[in-house]
Amino acid sequence: MMKSILMALAFLLLAAVALAQNTTVADVAAGYSGFYVVKGFTFYANGGSGSVALNASNWLGLVGDFGAYRAPSGVNNLTAETYTFGPRFSYRHLDRLAPFAQLLVGGLHSSVVTSAFTNASNSFAFAAGTGVDLGLDSGGRLAFRPQLDYFGVRAKGSTLSNVRFSVGIVFHIGKK
Repeated sequence: MMKSILMALAFLLLAAVALAQNTTVADVAAGYSGFYVVKGFTFYANGGSGSVALNASNWLGLVGDFGAYRAPSGVNNLTAETYTFGPRFSYRHLDRLAPFAQLLVGGLHSSVVTSAFTNASNSFAFAAGTGVDLGLDSGGRLAFRPQLDYFGVRAKGSTLSNVRFSVGIVFHIGKK
C-alpha cells in the first residue's frame, strides 16, 4: 500500500513539473486593431497594436500593450496612441487553445490636425478584455490571437467608451 501511495505522489509531482515546463517565459504579439469610439463622437479608427507579456506562472502574466490608430480624413486626421499595463490571467490546460482575460491601465495620446494647427492631449486609459491564443504549430511557438477589449478613456471629467478588436500573431518565447 505504501509503495502505491509513493508512486502516486511521484507521478503527481512529475506531472506538475511537466505542466510548468509548458508555460512560456514571454509572449510577443503584433497585429491589426480596430478602435471604435461608441460614446460621444462615433467613429472607427484603424491601426495596429502589439503586446509583450512576461509570464510569472502558468496562469498569471504581466503585460504591456501598445497601439497606434488613425481615423479617416472625415474626423480631422485624428491619430491616437495607447500604452497600457497590467495583469493577464490565462487558462493553459487545453491543447492549442489558451483563453485569457486582462485588466490594463495607462494612457492615450491623441492629436487632431485642423487648418494646419495640431491639438494634442494626453488622457488616462483603462481596458478590460479577453482573447484566445489558437496554436498554429505543433511546437507551441506560434499562435493566432483574436482579442476584444472595452477601452475607457478619462479626460476633462468624462469617460469616453471605446471598443477595440484585434487580430494578430503571437510568438511564444522560451519554456519555464
